[in-house]
Amino acid sequence: MARDFAAATNTIPIVSTLSEAQRQGVVASLARPGGNVTGVSNDAGIEIWGKRLQILKETVPSASRVAYLAVRESWEGAEGQELRETSHRLDISLIGMPLQEATALEFQRVFTSEVVPSGLEALIVSGAGGTWAHRQLIVELAEKNRLPAMHPYREFVELGGLMAYATDLGDVFRRIADTVHQVLNGTKPAEIPINQPTKFEFVVNLKAARAINLTFPPALLARADEVIE
Repeated sequence: MARDFAAATNTIPIVSTLSEAQRQGVVASLARPGGNVTGVSNDAGIEIWGKRLQILKETVPSASRVAYLAVRESWEGAEGQELRETSHRLDISLIGMPLQEATALEFQRVFTSEVVPSGLEALIVSGAGGTWAHRQLIVELAEKNRLPAMHPYREFVELGGLMAYATDLGDVFRRIADTVHQVLNGTKPAEIPINQPTKFEFVVNLKAARAINLTFPPALLARADEVIE
């Protein structure tokens, strides 16, 4: 979305959560954005997606076919590429389930007509393209179809999702507010560095695990930052 706004104006200051901002050409660099766009990265680099897939594989070692639930832009972009590369190293067949649009009907259609009939064994959920707005539905569909799922944010886990390896969104939004404050006080967006998160949480939900008859490996469970009973 920040890319669309940046294409519409090069004068109005834009403060946004960003992903792949430099790779997409939205900013010149994270340290000195150089234009009218700045903000806070909502991850710490695209490598976090490889880490998420690795944890999912540790959770379900037998999984060889994993669905990636995302809008087409994410599947075809750097996020999908990182996941594909990691899947090769982990000997996983990553199956893209690109959504035509991020609506409740589309999520239901993809699960009903693509995810379930394909016999997939686990699910990784993108953090882009409306998944946040439909997080409750996604959690319910994953549980209904007994799919172990790696979610992009802890809020999915609080709603009953299995697990998430994620940044602290509260910290991200506090940084956004600080950036807006700087802009309102006259600092140019071009001069405000784009902050990247430094805190990550691995959150698991044991109730969700029991609902799909899954047992977390003890060594992995010991690494969790928070265990929801």
